[in-house]
Parts: sequence; structure tokens; C-alpha cells
Amino acid sequence: MYIDFGKMTAQQVYITMTQTIVPRPIAWVLSENPDQSLNLAPYSYFNAVCSDPPLLMISAGLKPDGATKDTRDNIRDRKEFVVHIASLDQLDEMNASSANFARDVSEIEALGLETEKFEGSRLPRLSCAKVAFACSVYDIQTLGDSLQSLILGEVKGVFVDDGAIGEDEKGRSKILADKINPIGRLGASEYVSFGEILTRRRPD
Repeated sequence: MYIDFGKMTAQQVYITMTQTIVPRPIAWVLSENPDQSLNLAPYSYFNAVCSDPPLLMISAGLKPDGATKDTRDNIRDRKEFVVHIASLDQLDEMNASSANFARDVSEIEALGLETEKFEGSRLPRLSCAKVAFACSVYDIQTLGDSLQSLILGEVKGVFVDDGAIGEDEKGRSKILADKINPIGRLGASEYVSFGEILTRRRPD
């Protein structure tokens, strides 16, 4: 079946893209509200885009009422944010943080999540997350007819839980993806858990 995006609404295109670009990593983003409380929201239009400088990308749409997302405004105004990689055992909390909370409500407080000081960042990180990136805003661009915000963050450093660090066959440090056990995003209300690790060496 060939699906012609030129004959579809933006919503139909979105649904098709999110059901075919799978699985997608999820950025669980902590930012600071104007009153210094903490905002937390997941984004699955997310990935790494550059290593020099180290940049990651988050794409944020608009709220149902047409306003810009709190995360986008917080990052624009206060410059720093923290991106977590959620593990399977945080799925319910991560999903709950996607609700449309009022701008003055902290999802972290509402969901009873704990934070701790994050070396390399003015902001804290979630205590439960096995991976957290300390980021500062690099650029924000507005794209498309729907005013999607492309947020580029420069990674200053990354926290990795000690339990997710091991060694490879040469005795070098290696981050163990199965110990992170990340959640992947599918379409609609579907997620995927971490599966079997398959290894293929690149040809010379």
C-alpha cells in the first residue's frame, strides 16, 4: 500500500508517521517553571543529532488550545534542562506526566517523584532515572504550518547509574543497555520494552 501524504490531514500524517517510525526513544524532560517549580514531560520526537558539539533534538508541538508547550517556553527562557531516558519500571509515571497539567503545577510534585542534585547542572535530575543528560539550549527553530518547535540542546554531561556500567571484552567501560531497560514509543497508546540484543559488526 502506498500512502500519499499529500492527500491527508496533518493529524492523519502524524498518526501514520508515529506508527511507522518505530520504536522511537523517549526524552523525559525536566525544565524549570517561572516560579522555580519543576516541569516534567515526555517527548518521542527526540534523538541525538551531532557529536561535536554534542547535540540532541526534541520536537515540541502546540497544546490543544494552540499555546506553546511549557517545556519549550521554560527552555527558551531559562536555558537549561535535563533529559532522562525512562526505564520500563517508570512507564506509568512517565505516561502520567504527559497529561495537560496547568502551567503552575509541577508534575514532579503531583506524581510524588524525587529529585537529587545533578553534577554539571543547575537543575536536579530524577532519582529514579538511570540516564540523565545535563543540557543547555543551543537553538530553537519553528518549523512547518503547525508551528512545531525544534529544540536543540547541547549536552554538558551525562549521568549513568553505576549498575548500568560494565566492561567489554577488552576491559573497557561499556554502558549496558539491558540494565537501562529503556522504553520505546510506538503509535497511539503503545510502547515497547527492551528486547533481545542482536550484534552485527560493521564490515571493514
